[in-house]
Amino acid sequence: MKVKTFNIALPEELVVKADEIAKKEYRSRSELIRESLRTYIEERGEWEQVFRFGEKAMKEMGVKSEEEVDKIVYEFRHKQRSR
Repeated sequence: MKVKTFNIALPEELVVKADEIAKKEYRSRSELIRESLRTYIEERGEWEQVFRFGEKAMKEMGVKSEEEVDKIVYEFRHKQRSR
């Protein structure tokens, strides 16, 4: 894997916390930051899939706004409780 080095500015408190975690996990600061970034990228991709699915479902249902979604969810939950 090709590696690129770059500088990054972080608040001191964040660096201290990151160093504490890295020390507990017996890894370097760089390893911890790489893993954190990989995790963030993966989770963001998963959320993007969820939002795309939701947008597709909204279009199929003819829902045009988040307010309509809130109304549908509210009505569904209240029907469930009254059963």
